[in-house]
This record gives sequence, C-alpha cells and structure tokens, in this order.
Amino acid sequence: MLVRLAVAFFLAPLAVSAGELRLLMVEQPGCAYCARWEEEIGPKYALTAEGQAAPITRVQLRAPLPEGLTTASPASFTPTFILLDDGTETGRIEGYPGEDFFWPMLSALIAQAQSPGAEEIGE
Repeated sequence: MLVRLAVAFFLAPLAVSAGELRLLMVEQPGCAYCARWEEEIGPKYALTAEGQAAPITRVQLRAPLPEGLTTASPASFTPTFILLDDGTETGRIEGYPGEDFFWPMLSALIAQAQSPGAEEIGE
C-alpha cells in the first residue's frame, strides 16, 4: 500500500507531455487473471493517477483492434495491458502479476511514455 501511495504521489503532478495515453486491456471470457484484475484493480482504476493518465479501453483477444491502433505484435494471451501513446504501443504488461506488482509496472510504463526522451518500440 505504501508503494501504491508513493507511486500515486509521484504521478499526480505530472502532466502528459506526450500524446494521448490509453491503456488497452486485452481480455477474454473465462480468463481467471482477468477476473482477478477486475476484482482487485477494476473498480478503482479510473480513480487513480494512472487511470487518469491512461484511461482504459477493453478489447477481446480474438477481436480486431479498434481502428487507428498500432501494436508491436498481437496479444497472445490474457490479460495483456498495452500502453498506447496517440494510438501507438509504447509498452506492455503481459499477464496480471497481482496488485503489488501491477501498479509499479504500469507507473513505470506511463513515466517512460511521458518523458520527453522516451524511446518508441522498434527503434
């Protein structure tokens, strides 16, 4: 919990200096880890600094991506969390490692995307 508060404190004052960030959650029915994420993170995600910096969009594993989105590779399993900057992937978390690891991993992806020198995938 202390790590969570520290991360929220760190991200709260940052303005998004890159383009519009979104978190794409790739999921599928029957996914136990998707259900666990939904139970532990889902209800509060939009209320967090991370949720405000990168609002979530959900897609099904076998469904086509929404128009205008570019990922480095298709998601292979669920859940996969893909951070998008103006519709282009900047990083991903494959699987759900639990609440204690998810927040710092997501915060690091957001911080990297927000930093002016953030590298793009494929460079």
